[in-house]
Amino acid sequence: MAERVVHLSSVAGAPLLDSGEARLGRVEDVIARLGTGDGMPLVTGLKARIGGRQLFVPINRVATLGPAAARTSTTKLNLAQFERRAGEVMLRSDVLGHSLIDVRTARLVAAREVELACEDGVWRVAGIDTSFRARLRRLIPRRFREHEGEHESFVAWSELEPFVAHVPTSRLRLAHRRLAQLHPAQIADLVEAASHAEGEEILEALGHDKELEADIFEELDDEHQLEFLRERSDEEVAALLARMESDDAADLLMGLDQDRRVPVLNLLPPAKQRKIRGLLGHNPQTAGGLMNPDFLSVAGRSTVEQALENVRRSDLPAQQLHTVLVLEDDGRLAGSVPLATLVKADAHEALGTLADEHAPVVLADADVPEIARVMADFNLMLLPVVENDGKPIGVLAVDDILELLVPEEWRRRYGSARD
Repeated sequence: MAERVVHLSSVAGAPLLDSGEARLGRVEDVIARLGTGDGMPLVTGLKARIGGRQLFVPINRVATLGPAAARTSTTKLNLAQFERRAGEVMLRSDVLGHSLIDVRTARLVAAREVELACEDGVWRVAGIDTSFRARLRRLIPRRFREHEGEHESFVAWSELEPFVAHVPTSRLRLAHRRLAQLHPAQIADLVEAASHAEGEEILEALGHDKELEADIFEELDDEHQLEFLRERSDEEVAALLARMESDDAADLLMGLDQDRRVPVLNLLPPAKQRKIRGLLGHNPQTAGGLMNPDFLSVAGRSTVEQALENVRRSDLPAQQLHTVLVLEDDGRLAGSVPLATLVKADAHEALGTLADEHAPVVLADADVPEIARVMADFNLMLLPVVENDGKPIGVLAVDDILELLVPEEWRRRYGSARD
């Protein structure tokens, strides 16, 4: 075989000839085994129709592969009836025209063409062409479908993760390791841009990492959250909500069908139940309804060293540790200290001396415009919410408020992760 690149669409449908140029039949598909080699899957053979039967032609019996024809290396073939084997995909049926994940850009891309490369006599899947031009090329006669060389729309297979749940005998799954390297918001974008089956496959691939799954659900829009919870049991939904931030869990709980809310709530751990019930007691468009009841607070008599140790041991997400709340002995808020200030301060200094007693706060009934004004005026990442007696009951993060204020047409929504 000469070293070259050919388009799958020019091979599938081409005549199958023997070494004497006699026509044996027609190539119907190209078979590849995924998950092998250096990121370029090996082509294992051809699916061909010969004499009304679907037969398998091993790739080591193929002398040339091109748009004009596929030629075998002999005039006598002992061909077996085609049977799809585990781990193999039919590139025309399973990949061409389907969506794949471009892990490099965290986007769904359409395989409008699949490119095959032969090097040192070994055929591999090189990658895909995502351009509309590739789709149009399939309309011209096969013999004119030569490879065009380098082009901007080519994506190497090493950058891709294919969806394989639709492949009947596939034992493959989306690679958890590669997808887990993406930010939860990027994964949520992919789920929203995908079909329901594709979205389920993404979530299934990451499902054994329960913390990551919860992070992804926090980033999904309301419609997709409910879509992917609809078929889960109350126990499964409760397990997911238990790992989500309390404010996000409360919002999702209220999105469930009314007859499911109380049963799911009752399945949550007692501490999580109390937090969610507390949030549900406030107007959802006020600070009390929007706040997160989980925050880090330290007594004012504690030292900087002790406060930093509390930060290190905290299970809270990093964005909730931007600011440490400082408390009086009676539990009232004495002020707050940014984490950067703690890092720069002397380790033995009392936290109360660093606390900004004039740091702004809001009451639970503050509305969104008031919250946004305070956070903007004081350039805050985190805003404490207090009761009338001055005791903190939660915090508001800037990203949660921005999400409410950004116009709907500016937000990430369905299709934004699809090319």
